[in-house]
Amino acid sequence: QVQLVESGGGLVQAGGSLRLSCVASGRTLSYYYYAMGWFRQAPGKEREFVAVISWNGGRNLYADSVKGRFTISRDSAKNTVYLQMNSMKPEDTAVYICAAAPGTGVTTNLRHFDSWGQGTQVTVSS
Repeated sequence: QVQLVESGGGLVQAGGSLRLSCVASGRTLSYYYYAMGWFRQAPGKEREFVAVISWNGGRNLYADSVKGRFTISRDSAKNTVYLQMNSMKPEDTAVYICAAAPGTGVTTNLRHFDSWGQGTQVTVSS
């Protein structure tokens, strides 16, 4: 498995931006063909898919709620995945969690992800 540590969360005003980072250790993500995803969970709600990127960065998918505002990327040399969040809204408030899914494809199903980080809190004020 892969160990994942997120950072970059915080408090931001509506319309602002944040960039989250997720550093992996234990395995080289691209060598072992891991897709990387971001999920989020708000209080009292289920964990939901946000974005995913394939092992080589060649394909990505986004939830409709963040499409056009969020961008997922990865730096294989640093074994790191990023989530750039722009034009943020109060409804983006949640704990954002990084996850790794083995394989060469992309998936939005959280059951396919076998490694999870602890999460980082993102709060968007109105």
